[in-house]
Amino acid sequence: MNRILAIIFLLTISVTSIFFFIFAVIIRIITAPFDRRLVVLHQFTSFWASFYTWIMPPWRIDIEGREKIRRKATYMVVSNHQSQLDILVAFRLFFHFKWVSKAEIFRVPLIGWNMYMNRYIRLVRGDKESIAVMLDDAERTLRKGSSVYFFPEGTRSSDGRLRPFKPGAFMLAKKLEVPILPIVINGTDKALPKHSMNFHGVQHIRVRVLDEIPPSSFADMSVDETSDMVREIINTGLGNLKIEMEGA
Repeated sequence: MNRILAIIFLLTISVTSIFFFIFAVIIRIITAPFDRRLVVLHQFTSFWASFYTWIMPPWRIDIEGREKIRRKATYMVVSNHQSQLDILVAFRLFFHFKWVSKAEIFRVPLIGWNMYMNRYIRLVRGDKESIAVMLDDAERTLRKGSSVYFFPEGTRSSDGRLRPFKPGAFMLAKKLEVPILPIVINGTDKALPKHSMNFHGVQHIRVRVLDEIPPSSFADMSVDETSDMVREIINTGLGNLKIEMEGA
């Protein structure tokens, strides 16, 4: 039964993506003269992604701290990474940002084409040249006033525990003096574990926006010290969230 539900869900994504992509193209054309940062298109993409979590009642998703996000601010957004489902869940924050995402997702028909159209940022993991291009693209994006969303672990955690952070996001935050917005996600690893596409029953998922970290807080720190500080904040937030969810 779990496999059947998973197949139905994937078929639903495949069929509905055709219509969502057509709407996305129309929005892109209509807003092209006045929406250079593609804010409207990203908001529609957030709806598109959120639709798939709304139609899955067993995924009980709670978003906390959305009110902490300053809508006109430009952030370096960083969060932990438990599952591929993190991307759909994070879209439910409904604020403007550009993803840094692995290149393979951009090759997915319709969904990947929409990512190109949104000017999200490609990364070939482990490729030094691609990493350099990604950092340049992310810097240009931040300078144009769009937040950038990184998973600084670089890949999904296999056991839910926080992996070491890569330095790229923190190099840019320091260079451009933009605030860091830490976000904690928990429960997606059980809803959609790594290397699994099966349905796993009723799962509770929580996303918590933590307090932003102003540039003055890490101005005198090295990149590594900034990375360690943010990792500790996210790790503490993740631990607290797990305790709360286990006790609920």
